[in-house]
Parts: sequence; C-alpha cells; structure tokens
Amino acid sequence: MNQLVDSFQRVHTNLRISVTDRCNIRCFYCMPAENVVFMQKSHLLTFEEIERTVRIAVSLGVNKIRLTGGEPLVRQDLHKLIGKLSHIEGIQDLGLTTNGILLAEQARQLHDAGLSRLNISLDALDPKLFREVTRRDGYENVIAGIEAAQQVGFERIKINAVSVRNLTESQIVPFGHFSRESNVEIRFIEFMPLDADNAWEREKVLFAHEIIKTLSEEIMPLIPTDEDSPESPATGFQFADGVGRIGFISSVSQPFCMSCNRFRLTADGKLRNCLFSLEEADIKSLLRGDGTDAEIRQAMLDSIAAKKEGHEINTARFIQPDRPMYSIGG
Repeated sequence: MNQLVDSFQRVHTNLRISVTDRCNIRCFYCMPAENVVFMQKSHLLTFEEIERTVRIAVSLGVNKIRLTGGEPLVRQDLHKLIGKLSHIEGIQDLGLTTNGILLAEQARQLHDAGLSRLNISLDALDPKLFREVTRRDGYENVIAGIEAAQQVGFERIKINAVSVRNLTESQIVPFGHFSRESNVEIRFIEFMPLDADNAWEREKVLFAHEIIKTLSEEIMPLIPTDEDSPESPATGFQFADGVGRIGFISSVSQPFCMSCNRFRLTADGKLRNCLFSLEEADIKSLLRGDGTDAEIRQAMLDSIAAKKEGHEINTARFIQPDRPMYSIGG
C-alpha cells in the first residue's frame, strides 16, 4: 500500500476536514468581527464528496479523521456525515472540534452516529471575557454543551483554550480547577498567526512554560505524562495528585513540525499539507470533473511529497497565509 510520506519521511495518517467556513461566533484570532464573506454553499464539498475523499485517504493509510470548521455544527445534518464516515473500515478515530454553542442539542445525535471524540473551543471561564474574545454571547450554551456531551457518553473531552498575553492570564488557574472538577482535559494553545485581522505579534503569545509555572505555583506541580502519541501536537501533564489533565500545544515556542502527521481538506475542497501552507491542491475539481480515484490518490501523494520542513513562524522567512483560520479549518 502506498503511504502519504513527505521528503522528511513523515508518514501522514491524520486528516482534518473542514465542513464549512461559517461560524456563529467571531473569535478575534480567527475571524473579522463583522462583514465576513462566506463561500457560496454550492462551493462546499457535499457529504458524498467528503466520504469519497476519505475512502481514498484511508487507502493511503489515513486512520484518523477530525471534522472542523468554521463551526461544524452549523452544517445541517452533520450527524449523517459522521454516520457515513464511522462505517469506513480503517478509521480508528473520528473526532470533532466545535465551539460548543450548538452542542447540547446535537450531542446525542453525534454520539449515536459514531463520533469518537470531542474537542471544544473555550478560551475563558468568565462570561464577560468570553464575549470579549468571541465578540458574541453564548458562554452558558458552551457549558451546557460540555455537560450534555458527558451525559450522553463522550469520554476524554478536551477543551481548547487559546492563550493570549495581556488577555487570558486570569483564566489559567480557573481552567486548572475546571479540569480537576469536571474531568475534562484542558489544552492551552499558543496564539498563532492565523487571525483575519493580521494583528498577530510574537509579544502577544502567552507561552506554555509560563502557564505551567502558574499552575504549578497556584494549584500544585504538574507532572509530564506519556499518554500522548509521539505524533500528537500536545504535550500532556497531570497534577501531582493525579487529578486533572492539562495539555499544551506550543506551536510557537516549541514547534512540533518534525513529528507532524496531519494534513487538511478545506470546506471548498483544497488540500493543504500544512496549516500554514501557501500552496493548495484542488481536489474538488477532480471530484466534480471526471477525476478517477487514482488521480485523487496521486494528488494527495504529490501534495504530501511537497510538504516543507516546518512553518518557520520563528524566522524572518515566515509568511502568513492569505486564508485565516476559519477559512482553512481548525
């Protein structure tokens, strides 16, 4: 079987698929506050096109799928796509990243359709700061969504919290306690240069080592764990008494490019071999034309083969992609 291997011998088994660029909040690090121009719905891949693409990817060794957006739960009948994908032999892990606003009303359907894991984006445990970050209301909906997901049977729920200097420091300790009290894993993510307003500066990044220091001093020491696979972007810790799991995605301070096994499919059918890639492969034209499975397979192989060594955020060579995060897929 062919594998998706780049020139640095990284084997790619993890495909992240954006199902929409639409979202019901406006986080400053992802989207403009107003006047967002979304893709026409006819430009989005259909569930059948996504299923076909996944089957081809699985034939190349992909075994992990994560659905993203935008906000994936605004895509109508998303549970039907999950049902299709969950029955593809070879997929070992089917996950979803959501902001949780609509989760309470969909959690049961998602679980019953075969969704394996949930990541919920939540940057603040304070309603006022939540609104400052998201520029919308909905904090209570997210908390209700977390509770509903636990009630229907989702295990190892992860909360993704973007860390921004001079903004979210006050949330570090509350998130530590939240992890200990609610049995969810908190993953702090360093602020990355993918904001629609191009306002990212390195000085705004709240680094993982600073958060570890704060949690260790204010609650109790954090101990590294060996639970995450070598390809995982997160470095895992737990509190010294074994209660409460904390993860860190240190994309800026400690890039994990050389162990990266992920690539992305945008909602409009473009294949990206890196979150920060400046090039894309057009899969949709093959899907909607006369493209054969062999041609789509070759497009995937070529895309991965062309992957660069790393994103170069920490060098003068770094160029921020034209697409902001909501358009790429989280």
